[in-house]
Amino acid sequence: MLDILRLEKNENGIRQKVKELVPDGNLSACLTCGACSGGCPATGIMEMDPRKFIRMAVLGMDKELERHPWVWDCTMCKRCYDVCPMRLNIPQLIYYLRSQWPREERPKGILGSCDQHVRSRGGAMGVPIEDFRFTVEDLAEECREQEGFEDLKVDIDREGAFFALNQNSREPVTEPDELLPLWKILHKAGADWTYYSEYWGGENYCMFLADDDSWEKIVRAQAAHIDKLGCKVFINTECGHSFFAVWSGLQKFNIPHNFEFKSIVEYYARWIREGKLDVNSRWNENNIKFTVQDPCNVVRKSLGDRFADDLRYVVKKVVGEENFVDMTPSKSNNYCCGGGGGALQAGFNEDRRQYGKIKFDQIMATGATYVVTPCHNCHAQIEDLAHHFNAQYHTVHLWTLICLSMGILGENERTYLGPDLAGYGL
Repeated sequence: MLDILRLEKNENGIRQKVKELVPDGNLSACLTCGACSGGCPATGIMEMDPRKFIRMAVLGMDKELERHPWVWDCTMCKRCYDVCPMRLNIPQLIYYLRSQWPREERPKGILGSCDQHVRSRGGAMGVPIEDFRFTVEDLAEECREQEGFEDLKVDIDREGAFFALNQNSREPVTEPDELLPLWKILHKAGADWTYYSEYWGGENYCMFLADDDSWEKIVRAQAAHIDKLGCKVFINTECGHSFFAVWSGLQKFNIPHNFEFKSIVEYYARWIREGKLDVNSRWNENNIKFTVQDPCNVVRKSLGDRFADDLRYVVKKVVGEENFVDMTPSKSNNYCCGGGGGALQAGFNEDRRQYGKIKFDQIMATGATYVVTPCHNCHAQIEDLAHHFNAQYHTVHLWTLICLSMGILGENERTYLGPDLAGYGL
């Protein structure tokens, strides 16, 4: 009887609000089967799990949920949604509750990154376009000093280029040499591309902050600027959350645009199939083993297994099919690593590492020496897990391996390679 009274009292609370926001948000349809909790790496953190969260919402326990910090531990990876027999959109409930926190009380790391992005009109690192332009021009000169890249062309806001390319602002700020392998691939493939200046940073922490206004402002400005340049394809670099922020934002906010939005991994696969990238696996004569992390945001939440298949195709081509070891489970059923959803900047570091233990165990079970991570949050999280649990695997970008396999990886472009490969080909 108490539960019934609570439901009646809270008919305009969280439960009702989610029903209004989400077509499949009928929380009372929950079967309490526990499938969501069984598949969620955040289960048990803060003594919470998805099933318990839903039951509290159904029972009208609004006060207990409104400021529950578990919403910042959950990465909204949607694995719970995929396994739910009633298709309850638990991540949408999490997102809604994040949005109800007073803005100044949301995690300072995520808040700061969002605000810097909006203020600078660049990226989450707060780098203005003038500084980005200087870095790009300086690095391009350095790259042109390498044999075979004397005529490398890198520009910003070139009208009529076929591709407009974003760039996670982490590279130009903290690891600028990581830009060169990407440029070399584009050069070898004969891609007609340009960076764009308006909100050039690929990341979007405003999405993680549940700040719809700022999320929309960034994606809308990007779309308008790229259309103004006349580019046919907006191509996202190796980052899952930056892909989802644009892919989902264009739909969520009904933003008009004339370009196609694609992941560069799709083009890696296409250019290899077309013979534009002369990759091979002969360099891997010691049969070093590799596995891949499937970023939730670009696999389960957006492009699905076709992206995961392209990713595996590329990796097998550059390291050798016999040297690829898949995780179990993988692709759309992959476990989230715990780095997405803003978790890296939420400040709950011990929770984040506890969340990531399932991913760590998956990696260790493969016996792989390298984990290929085409996503910046995944990369940072999986590298951190190796340090935290004292593991010996290395975390590497896909562009590094592609250039290594083509014999064009420069001396200063090997930050994430282990001692077994750091000097290879020099």
